[in-house]
Amino acid sequence: MLPSRRDSFQNALSLREAMNQLLEDSFVRHPVFGTSGQDFVPAVDLSETAEAFLVEAALPGMKAEDVQVTVENNVLTISGEVRREESTNERNYHRVERRFGSFQRSMSLPTVVEVDKINASLTDGVLKLTIPKAEAVKPRAIKVSVGGGQ
Repeated sequence: MLPSRRDSFQNALSLREAMNQLLEDSFVRHPVFGTSGQDFVPAVDLSETAEAFLVEAALPGMKAEDVQVTVENNVLTISGEVRREESTNERNYHRVERRFGSFQRSMSLPTVVEVDKINASLTDGVLKLTIPKAEAVKPRAIKVSVGGGQ
């Protein structure tokens, strides 16, 4: 059996996603290519249902007012700043492993979305976005009638 056009399209999308991940892992997350060694790059999961895309981003210790979410030309961007706590006491650090500074993550969304209906919440260090798909791209069942109806 030959693959359908839909299978070929899905395979092309999977290849595109794999290439995006390869480039992101090679360049965006690699410390040599950041603007400084302190850049923070949050981990992001993108999934979908029939109705919406679901995004979960790990933003430990962040406050909602320090996070910005935008969608422009079907590109989702999450940005913000992870701030170091200011201390009045002098400290002598032996190890600093937490990352601080501004960050930005952008990703193309696979289909057109309803920008005005996006829901965002930040709970326990996880930013959760529900991004509804546009009506035109949601799957629809089409009833097939019996006979020669025209």
